[in-house]
Amino acid sequence: MARSSEPIFNVPAVVLSIIAFLVLIEAGREWLPTDEENIDFLLHFAFIPARYTESYPGGLGARIWTFLTYALLHANFEHVGVNSIWFLPFGSAMARRFGTWRFLAFCAVTAIAGAALHLVTHLGEPLPMIGASATVSGVMAGSLRFAFQSGGPLAMFRSHDVAAYRVPAASLAGALRDPRIIIFLVAWFGLNLLFGIGASSFPGIEQSVAWQAHIGGFVAGLILFAWFDPVPPHAEVEPTEQA
Repeated sequence: MARSSEPIFNVPAVVLSIIAFLVLIEAGREWLPTDEENIDFLLHFAFIPARYTESYPGGLGARIWTFLTYALLHANFEHVGVNSIWFLPFGSAMARRFGTWRFLAFCAVTAIAGAALHLVTHLGEPLPMIGASATVSGVMAGSLRFAFQSGGPLAMFRSHDVAAYRVPAASLAGALRDPRIIIFLVAWFGLNLLFGIGASSFPGIEQSVAWQAHIGGFVAGLILFAWFDPVPPHAEVEPTEQA
């Protein structure tokens, strides 16, 4: 019997690095600064809709960089943990397909899209928004474009087969006709709508959930996937032997 040299935990380095970075930032916020310094840090780097109608610390620069930096901050370690658990499988799938730099760019775009929709729906609101949920939603949506395809990671149940992550992606119209994806979309949007009508908190997180940002990131990931996808629409997948 041949032994596999494949590691038990085959997670792309960029995914592990992002998760480690999020944990380090939260550790710094939890353990190092005073409450006043922590508040000042949030005022400079959290996404605050009122920043665009009133004067806030950071000025013009913060109006730009907070479209991204908010996604690196979290309410507590439980918040980091929840986002990391979801980011690990879906982010890994996307990173294997896109490579490091395309993946990072995709994560940035979905974070920006989440902040943009949150701004439109909360203009003038002083409550800060933090968390990587928009990006998590984006990579989740992006993975739907290829995960269910013939030969894909979910279709073949071979999560570590490199070829499974290089199958041609479904077109947006084709994805929206797939019953499996439709079921996923209905369940996902339904869950987020529940947040909007009252079920607005995760266990261990006191702040309300910015569900509009989730939707912004998800829609951007689903629609803009093709902008980043390095696999040609009609690429051929090399056959692999099965034991």
